[in-house]
Amino acid sequence: MTDAHNPFIEFSDVTKRFGILTVLDQFNFSVAKGEKVTLIGPSGSGKSTVLRILMTLEPFQEGKLTLADMSYHEERGKGPFRASERHLRQIRSHVGMVFQSFNLFPHMTVLRNVVEAPVRVLGMARAEAEARAIELLDMVGLADKKDHYPAQLSGGQQQRVAIARALAMRPSVLLFDEPTSALDPQLVGEVLSVIRGLAHEHDLTMLLVTHEMRFAREVSDRVCFFDKGRICEQGSPEEIFGEPREERTREFLSSVLA
Repeated sequence: MTDAHNPFIEFSDVTKRFGILTVLDQFNFSVAKGEKVTLIGPSGSGKSTVLRILMTLEPFQEGKLTLADMSYHEERGKGPFRASERHLRQIRSHVGMVFQSFNLFPHMTVLRNVVEAPVRVLGMARAEAEARAIELLDMVGLADKKDHYPAQLSGGQQQRVAIARALAMRPSVLLFDEPTSALDPQLVGEVLSVIRGLAHEHDLTMLLVTHEMRFAREVSDRVCFFDKGRICEQGSPEEIFGEPREERTREFLSSVLA
């Protein structure tokens, strides 16, 4: 499904280092508009780093990254330089991210948690932002909790609020970084159900990092297996989970599906 001629997201020879550790080494990866791509692989293989770079939470040292024709670097003089904070904010306004930990503001009600960023960042009128927030909370099944505080919610409910908060910014790309890993097993299903609905019913471009293999098989257009900072194998869910070509992919899947 990737549009090689006009990718919506494109990493070109991106290198990311943490000190002397190279996490991504001349990494190339592209995603089509509206595509749902799941990144799987062992811990430390670079999957979450890809999401954090896209969200502008991590700079990278070499290469080029574009989102909807916006470069994460700006051109000045003889070559590209690290983009200004103003430029990165513009990019960030197109990207929503749901983290492992819910990162809700504990002193704000559920409604305020969803409303605050559209008002402050997008300049949306508060009445409009509240109406939109209630619609989103209803979509994730939590409209009746709008006046509660995060501490009054279960972990699964908090993560569903975090999803509503990310959607409130009207992103064109939605990133999920292990959205169920901090949840008790009995709460995982309610969060996956919300994400499944988003994947099937909305035209969002979605990148997911998850260890929930059955879920990845259900919602993905494409699955990418990461190992040591590179994509070792990629294909449709049927190809990756049914007939993986690479021995390393087969080893990983046998360990997580056992």
